[in-house]
Amino acid sequence: MGNKFRMIVGLLVAVALLGLVQVASADEALDKAMEELKAYDWGTDRAVLNPIDQAVAASHGDAAAQKALEAKLAGVLGSDATRAAKDFVCRQLSLIGSADSVPALAALLPDEKLSHMGRYALERMGGDAAAKALRDALAKVGGLQKVGVINSLGVLRDADATGALTALLADSDAEIASAAAAALGSIGTSEAAKALGDFQKSAPEGLRPAAADACLTCAERMLAAGNKAEAMMIYKTLSAADQPKHVRLAAMRGMLAATGKN
Repeated sequence: MGNKFRMIVGLLVAVALLGLVQVASADEALDKAMEELKAYDWGTDRAVLNPIDQAVAASHGDAAAQKALEAKLAGVLGSDATRAAKDFVCRQLSLIGSADSVPALAALLPDEKLSHMGRYALERMGGDAAAKALRDALAKVGGLQKVGVINSLGVLRDADATGALTALLADSDAEIASAAAAALGSIGTSEAAKALGDFQKSAPEGLRPAAADACLTCAERMLAAGNKAEAMMIYKTLSAADQPKHVRLAAMRGMLAATGKN
């Protein structure tokens, strides 16, 4: 009995040690892949990415494994890795990223070449930390990067960005002002609706179509949320005779939807 017991214990110990060896080996392979990733470029052998792809897939449902993998990936973003490598990392973080990787992604937002991938990951991750990072970036970026950040805030429907977006409606850059209007329309709150209503009344000729489209989107958001009264008010304003025909038709359709008629 004693010998059998010792054999069983010995077997269990051997299995445990084998498991530890396998884990250590897997960790070493992943660390090696992370180092090789830094030199990866488009058009080269993608095999170097396979261990990371596999690790991301294997981490599904394992919070500890995901957290450790996320930290390794975020570390690549802060290194001198290639653009292709950082592009790949952003895609992986969009799948397993959390608030922990938001600072590394936020650092990409002012980057002309990587801003869109940083935003892509933040949009897919969502959450308060991602939205705050995008709001904070508004004051740090300009041009197309600013337009992109505004668009992302619209995608996330970040109501906390309403004040900053409202201020951007008066921006001298028409693309920025137009993007701010579209984002407010996507947010679709009463505060956003008021800002858009005021903007529509005073918008320059070139921005009136953007203002009308944003108001229509805002009304649709409100209608979907069950706020029929405010949606109807927007539709009525957009159905006025001074609006373009396509805007009036869209507003009429919205009013019918608000009343439950076909």
